[in-house]
Amino acid sequence: MSRVIALCFLLLAAVIGFIHIDGRSAWAPFAVSSSPADVVEDDSAAANTTITAAANAKAKSALKTSIPTPQTNWLPDTGAPSVHAASLIDLKDGAVRAFWFAGTREGAADVSIYSSVYDPKSASWSAPTVVIDRVSAQKMLSRYIAKLGNPVPARLPDGRLQLFFVTVSLGGWAGSSISAITSDDEGLTWSNPKRLISSPLLNLSTLVKSPSIAFADGLLGVPAYHEWIGRFGEFLRVDAGQVIDKRRMSSGRSAIQPLVFVNDAQDAAAYFRQTRSAGLPKQIPVSHTKNAGQSWQLSEDLAIANPNSAVAGLVLKSGARILVLNNIESGRYRLVLLMNDPKVGQWQTIEVLEDDESLSGTQRKEFSYPYLVTVDGDDAHLVYTWDRKKIRHRYFPGAWLKHAFGKLQAQVQEVETAHQEVK
Repeated sequence: MSRVIALCFLLLAAVIGFIHIDGRSAWAPFAVSSSPADVVEDDSAAANTTITAAANAKAKSALKTSIPTPQTNWLPDTGAPSVHAASLIDLKDGAVRAFWFAGTREGAADVSIYSSVYDPKSASWSAPTVVIDRVSAQKMLSRYIAKLGNPVPARLPDGRLQLFFVTVSLGGWAGSSISAITSDDEGLTWSNPKRLISSPLLNLSTLVKSPSIAFADGLLGVPAYHEWIGRFGEFLRVDAGQVIDKRRMSSGRSAIQPLVFVNDAQDAAAYFRQTRSAGLPKQIPVSHTKNAGQSWQLSEDLAIANPNSAVAGLVLKSGARILVLNNIESGRYRLVLLMNDPKVGQWQTIEVLEDDESLSGTQRKEFSYPYLVTVDGDDAHLVYTWDRKKIRHRYFPGAWLKHAFGKLQAQVQEVETAHQEVK
């Protein structure tokens, strides 16, 4: 009888906890800076626009000028046979710090989370250091940890770095929870981890992959996702390592790993990695919020192919948006960089980063889990998994991206002019 009463109290506490987490008052607006570009409310219906042969020829000719070219190198070798899930954050001195996990394989007991710093002056990465491993996480969290994954950094309002990462105590990734550590010295040393309580019942199946969003009141909006009894996105409002509120961003079993584009103080769009069953569109699911993330509504897909693989994105000071993704319906053997003119809503491929389409299936490599960050608002650093053996780093100078954006706008203008002439 006492067990039944205890179970009833547990369920009551779970309900009260859910109401507490999911029923707070209106959220603060997003922290946004003034943007020189007008942003369209919904570009989800915009598809890739085919660039004509003439436009391609013009682009190649233009790139022969003094526009700096993108740079490519690799994150340092850890000696582990498998690496994955790299992420980035810009540092106060203009450098960039990367995080990733490495071990025998994804989910292995020997997986550790590593970090390295990119020096823009020497265009090189520092020797890798271990941020946290499974054994130390288990000791400091005082709970059994089977595996680690998905490190995602953020900048706190007081200037400190925070690193979210996924831990699993039982089962696969569906049994995940999020933990966080902080650093007062730009990632040289870290605090003991603290587990985020994102679910009042068992606190299972919450993962992170994409950058967080800052609120005007100093809190963080953390795009997360759920993989147990459904696959859907969640938006967590986090204060000092504590989940204050959360909201579901998608439903069912079809959309995870949300990437959030903030349009203004109240409006944002989330692009998801699709996990749809056979026969359903292999495109990018989209949700929108009009009240700073407090509620989300599904909208029309972004009509770009997605093979159940993560997407990365960034908004530049010019107003241009860029996306990096596998624009194919199956496999991860092709990775591209796309750019969007926010005034028109058209996405165009401006760089093919990797493409093994000409190879046979067994020879094709995996290019996946892209992550983007900007240092000055004009440039872009990209990292992604290269065949699960390396992490590739690409740097796109601001001048190169501005040049690409100018060409995109010119091409859109040419199309509009041609349409008007036909009319």
